[in-house]
Amino acid sequence: MMGLTNSSIRWSWYALAIVIIVFDQLTKYWVQLSFFEGERVNLLPILDFTLVYNKGAAWSFLSDAGGWQRWLFTAISSVVSIVLVIWIHRLVAIQKILLIALTLILAGAVGNLIDRIILGKVVDFVLFYYDGHYFPAFNVADCAITLGAIMMLIDVFWGPSEADLNNE
Repeated sequence: MMGLTNSSIRWSWYALAIVIIVFDQLTKYWVQLSFFEGERVNLLPILDFTLVYNKGAAWSFLSDAGGWQRWLFTAISSVVSIVLVIWIHRLVAIQKILLIALTLILAGAVGNLIDRIILGKVVDFVLFYYDGHYFPAFNVADCAITLGAIMMLIDVFWGPSEADLNNE
């Protein structure tokens, strides 16, 4: 039986990113079909599903900027996505935590990039709140980016050492 090559293992990370992107887009499509903008359905005492469009970046940064921000965030997301694809390609198999982190961030960036290109805004639908305090609505892509950032921090502290990488 033939073993997996580094190249085929690397492509499995891209395949995982594609699965996450598809899941992100399917959930956003479902929400747009199921809700009108601003409608909320309570799931738990601290969690609603809603349909919110975000023309800005995280926490609606620059959402009221007049439209130019769509192209700025599209350009930034495109560049970041290309950098991540190259970075993933250059990593070695022993860097699993970093590979997972970058794959999650890539999937999230592309998921939101697709929204910006097609709709000019990002579809958000998960809304957490407690005692009148609300966390900004988010989506699957945002979750992937956040988990990826956490995984990058984990890699900084517990990832393979320089000596481990040199022996790879």
